[in-house]
Amino acid sequence: MRRRDQRGVVFPSPVIILSILAVAMAGVAWVATRHHAPTERLVAPTSHQSPTVHQPQHHRPRTHHAKPQKPTVDRSKVVVEVFNNSQISHLAGAVATRAAHLGWQVVGSDNWYGTIPASTVYFPPRLSKAGHLLALDLGIRRVIPAVAPMRFDRLTVILTGPLAAPAH
Repeated sequence: MRRRDQRGVVFPSPVIILSILAVAMAGVAWVATRHHAPTERLVAPTSHQSPTVHQPQHHRPRTHHAKPQKPTVDRSKVVVEVFNNSQISHLAGAVATRAAHLGWQVVGSDNWYGTIPASTVYFPPRLSKAGHLLALDLGIRRVIPAVAPMRFDRLTVILTGPLAAPAH
């Protein structure tokens, strides 16, 4: 009598197959995105940048001292949010208070979850001048356009550490 062979091929369960596919896709995504340059850039203030309006110069000699020019940005009308992306407790609240004392309309402070390389002021296109002025007021050197999920009707400050005294 011939004995039946009970050996056969065993297929892995669908969970194992899906897990292997997920790991492979994650590896492909990592390889595809690891060499891309960051889309952010550092904007450092220079001595010729100024948040003031420049009036045309007349060719007559001046006999009196010029008054300081008014800034083009009304700080009290610009909405600002401050976020903490560091391990320092209450940093966003302290900087928010500092910005409010300088006249900015601070509407809140909270924690930011993500990776930010340096303390930054993010601005929507229509608030570019205000973003640079806020950065000068707070001593932040990095100023770049806002990106999602940030709100585009206000300035967003994300802090990665304590701020130095402003340089103006």
